[in-house]
Amino acid sequence: MTIQYRHEWKHVLNTGDLLMLRQRLQSIMEKDPYAVNGKYQIRSLYFDTLDDKALREKIDGVNMREKFRIRLYNYDSSVIHLEKKSKRNGLGSKYSSNLTAEEAQKIVDGKLDWMIGSNRPLVQELYCKMRYQGMLPKTIVDYTREPFIFRPGNVRVTLDYDIRTGMNCTDFLNPEVVTVPAGDAPILLEVKWDEFLPSIIRSAVSVPNRRVGSFSKYAQCRVYG
Repeated sequence: MTIQYRHEWKHVLNTGDLLMLRQRLQSIMEKDPYAVNGKYQIRSLYFDTLDDKALREKIDGVNMREKFRIRLYNYDSSVIHLEKKSKRNGLGSKYSSNLTAEEAQKIVDGKLDWMIGSNRPLVQELYCKMRYQGMLPKTIVDYTREPFIFRPGNVRVTLDYDIRTGMNCTDFLNPEVVTVPAGDAPILLEVKWDEFLPSIIRSAVSVPNRRVGSFSKYAQCRVYG
């Protein structure tokens, strides 16, 4: 299988930046057709080892690293994704596999035997890492996302904010689970593209006194558990 790596920029923003960028992006990019009123409510459940390998590698800036998460949108448990994100030399890749709500709950509950018999390689990989590397669910991360699309270059720009943590809670499918603001978590601009970033997008996402940096929602939320 050929690994498709994508370029990625992240900028930390303030509220004024958000309002300005929202206006710019709406004028030149398409809204994601699956967003509701231009937004998603995203919930992810992140996995890590007992000694927090993924968290430590992120904080230490390790060149080659990966993380696993389960994700749903707008609290709709009919479509759940198991995702593996990898980083190499500053480029990112993502693999995804669908899960049923029952399967996701079994993973949360540590009922894993069914996974090894799955015909989905990503499910089997997570099984091996949970069984033999001690990987387990760590925390829920909630946030709001405004996504935009620009087809030349396969560009995706997102504005993420209201980042909330479940602290030590892993009750992923419970719509009543309480999450709290993840401290002083910022507004985040993410820009992802394949081979080239069109100049019109490069100009649109340029914000004075904002540099490309690194920010992890998972790491921010793990401050609380």
